[in-house]
Amino acid sequence: MSQEPPPAPAETESVEPEKPAQFKEDDVQAIAYFKDAHALLRRQIAKVIVGQESVIDELLIAIFTRSHALLVGVPGLAKTLLISTLAQALHLDFKRIQFTPDLMPSDITGTEVIYQDPNSGAREFKFLKGPIFANVILADEINRTPPKTQAAMLEAMQERKVTVGGADHKLPDPFFVLATQNPVEQEGTYPLPEAQLDRFMFMIYVDYPSAEEELEIMRRGTGGKPSQPRQVLGIEHIQYLQGTVRRMPVADHVLQYAQRIVAATRAKSPQALDFCKKWLSWGAGPRASLNLILAAKAHAILRGQVYVGCEDVAAVAPSIMRHRLIPNFTAQSEGITADEITKRILAAISPTE
Repeated sequence: MSQEPPPAPAETESVEPEKPAQFKEDDVQAIAYFKDAHALLRRQIAKVIVGQESVIDELLIAIFTRSHALLVGVPGLAKTLLISTLAQALHLDFKRIQFTPDLMPSDITGTEVIYQDPNSGAREFKFLKGPIFANVILADEINRTPPKTQAAMLEAMQERKVTVGGADHKLPDPFFVLATQNPVEQEGTYPLPEAQLDRFMFMIYVDYPSAEEELEIMRRGTGGKPSQPRQVLGIEHIQYLQGTVRRMPVADHVLQYAQRIVAATRAKSPQALDFCKKWLSWGAGPRASLNLILAAKAHAILRGQVYVGCEDVAAVAPSIMRHRLIPNFTAQSEGITADEITKRILAAISPTE
């Protein structure tokens, strides 16, 4: 896991991250650096966002694992504000795309136009980049645009490039799509197909604040000038943290625990649980297994652990599984949700088997 890290993050007014230091750190120091970066980001986000600690942690896990996240919650829960605040705390290029029914794929990816050279008069096609060419993309209300436009996000999210006019255009690195959608006002919306939902590591539920948190929101929202987060981590920091996650070792029994969780959802698998056979029309695929381990690595490091435990896998499982399990009519008629099925799977499968 040893690698040349950037300098330890510090809260300064400078928006330019320092260059990586030319010295070695051992594994424990790398994890301590990761934990410090996490705490630093949390402090900056807390200047604007009240509460939502678990939501913030899962967003950071998605970023530190080069993944994407989908936030779901009723209007007014600061989903958009949370993502834009996180982008402000990172020294990365940020673009917001407001998805609407009339949005076209070229409005996202960009388009080719005819360009005439003012000197020679020669004409040629020139590619004008769309808003997808940024480090952090806020896909706001992604379920309000037709499937053709939603599909334009698929290649970008998976391949990290777009193809226009037969030519490939590489997206910047790092690249994250953080999307939002509302579970209400379903009229005039286009539910994301399973293939696109599977591109998101997490589907994160944003819940109502507690009474104390809502009081603090009222004080801040009706007070003076709101606080602004500082830009504290840049590209070098993000890439170093991503590398730290990838280098984190995982014991075989943890890999097997994650595999059993996923296999339990597949009706035709010998490891399928009886209630999964009864309630699920479709189970989770291999991408769920990969994401369970990646997210568990980041979850462990955020807490300063030098190992990944089965408890880390269990902690990230609900947000990874909820959009990959498709309850059948029997489950729906009994009021059984994907979250309830995941909860029962975690209760039924012992980490020590």
